[in-house]
Amino acid sequence: MGKFVNSTEEFFAYCEENDVQFVDLRFTDIKGAWHHVTYRMSAVNVGIIEAGFPFDGSSVDAWQPINKSDMLLKADIGTAFLDPFTADPTIIVFCDVYDIYKNQAYERCPRSIAKAALKHADSLGIADAAYFGPENEFFVFDDVKFTDDIHEAGYRVDTEEGGWNSGTTYPDMYNTGHRPGTKGGYFPGAPTDSAVDLRAEMMLVLEQVGLEVVLGHHEVAQGQHEIGIVFSDIIGAADNVQKYKYVVKMIAHLNGKTATFMPKPLYGDNGNGMHVHQSLWKDGKNLFYKEGNYANVSEMGLNYVGGIFKHARAVAAFTNPTTNSYKRLLPGFEAPSVLTYSSQNRSASCRIPYGAGEKATRVEMRFPDSTACPYLAFAVMMMAGLDGIQSKVVPIGPMDEDLFELTLDEIREKGIPQMPHTLRGALEALIRDNDFLKPVFTDEFLNSYQAYRFERDVFPDEGRPTAYEFKTTYQC
Repeated sequence: MGKFVNSTEEFFAYCEENDVQFVDLRFTDIKGAWHHVTYRMSAVNVGIIEAGFPFDGSSVDAWQPINKSDMLLKADIGTAFLDPFTADPTIIVFCDVYDIYKNQAYERCPRSIAKAALKHADSLGIADAAYFGPENEFFVFDDVKFTDDIHEAGYRVDTEEGGWNSGTTYPDMYNTGHRPGTKGGYFPGAPTDSAVDLRAEMMLVLEQVGLEVVLGHHEVAQGQHEIGIVFSDIIGAADNVQKYKYVVKMIAHLNGKTATFMPKPLYGDNGNGMHVHQSLWKDGKNLFYKEGNYANVSEMGLNYVGGIFKHARAVAAFTNPTTNSYKRLLPGFEAPSVLTYSSQNRSASCRIPYGAGEKATRVEMRFPDSTACPYLAFAVMMMAGLDGIQSKVVPIGPMDEDLFELTLDEIREKGIPQMPHTLRGALEALIRDNDFLKPVFTDEFLNSYQAYRFERDVFPDEGRPTAYEFKTTYQC
């Protein structure tokens, strides 16, 4: 589906036609979290759209200090769409953040960084367009509880689909007995797939907000799902991830359920990934296509993969940016951590879809997850890929065997690099290896990002005892 408006004039006409009462300005922080501020329609005019909407940048995690807190939101009018969930007609607009102190796009604004990455590719003469197709998986639970205190910690999630509920007595209904079981949820029919109508509602609302929906299905794990949408350019694809997550969470919420994109909420079952299909284009030609090569992928396409693999440990700090991310990256759960490529083989970190023609040839990175800020994840992968193209890095592969069956010793013997095993490992790799990002990512941003992730995620996680540690250690 195309844009709803293409100019400021069309924006105001569209708002009048739809009796819009509120303008909701959305922007994204370095975690990928959406923030918003709502203006009355009567307070919005051409002047403020052109000048920018003021806000306090010191109240956003890892942004401005309080003595330099004034910032501007620059509305991208072409992204406007009606919020399907508000009681009063409200139009949502994506915004970029502007730094009034440096008179430039804010260097910690993820959306502005992604735009700069595309400009960099063009300035190198390599590509004038980059297309990304993320596949975001999610869980829908009926209930979630967690506690984190000085003397106790724990969590509990529940879904009627969970095999642990086979013996549950429900007070107001009978136990249906139809459950997918661990790793048994891929494409089952109803009633085992209990979310047919819920996903259908999500798909219809996603189309209302401008996404082109292809399919929806139950995923492998209990309570896990995926909805497939059409790819877009690097900015449009990241915008779509934000819309996708918003709609999925809201539809679940309005149906008395809760949705999460957390990579590994269930121990022993598959986790949520964000497989990302990617290709570079120039003058309307797919640079990753060469007929007759392995999977029809060009040398440039393989160099792009090689660049991502070369910098993968640092890339992971953005594509897999939480401690929970690395609980997903385990062999046997369709979450590959072995850095090689293959056609058809989903145990490789990069899959090149089999038999694709000129327009569809692409590379699919399978290790990212949806805790990533999409703008930063896409930009970092592209920057690594561009470095691979410039340096002509050749990745290890192809490897068409089941890599999940290889032992750690066999992986090492074959000389195949792996993803980092912890967020600490990824962040420490980023400290050592970040020159490939420097044309777009500033030192100030990189230093702030590393410090924030260490302080918010790594140190608190490493300092907390877990239930499993009590199980293994208490009686020692």
